[in-house]
Amino acid sequence: MIQVWIWLAVLVGFIVLEAATVQLVTIWFAVGALAGLIAALFHAPVWLQIALFALVSVLALVLTRPLVKKMTARKFSPTNADRFIGQTGVVTKRIDNLQASGEVRVKGTVWTARSDDEAVTFEENETVTVKRIDGAKLIVEKKTQES
Repeated sequence: MIQVWIWLAVLVGFIVLEAATVQLVTIWFAVGALAGLIAALFHAPVWLQIALFALVSVLALVLTRPLVKKMTARKFSPTNADRFIGQTGVVTKRIDNLQASGEVRVKGTVWTARSDDEAVTFEENETVTVKRIDGAKLIVEKKTQES
């Protein structure tokens, strides 16, 4: 009878851990613990309870992991802001990463901007190319001839 309580505690532990992580980390072991609990309720030997726990956990993992991975995969969704990447802009306020200052006008919109290279500053009216977006800031680099 003590084995039933142990399996019940293990099952509850895995469920609580799963609820705390919210990332489908231990759900397979909770299913395995349920199998061990059921075996204990039918007075199966301890070795069989442990074997069922391991087997059912691995089977649950193997059978559901691809589906779970597909469901939880993050897909890149471009935003309207992505249209600024690769575009040419004009510095409207001196860009200096050390001073945490700088603004660029791109396609009629003014953005906070920082230099891609910490050591490089850009003065007003210089032309730059948007390399990427970091939060609400454009990361810019010196405009090259082919940009």
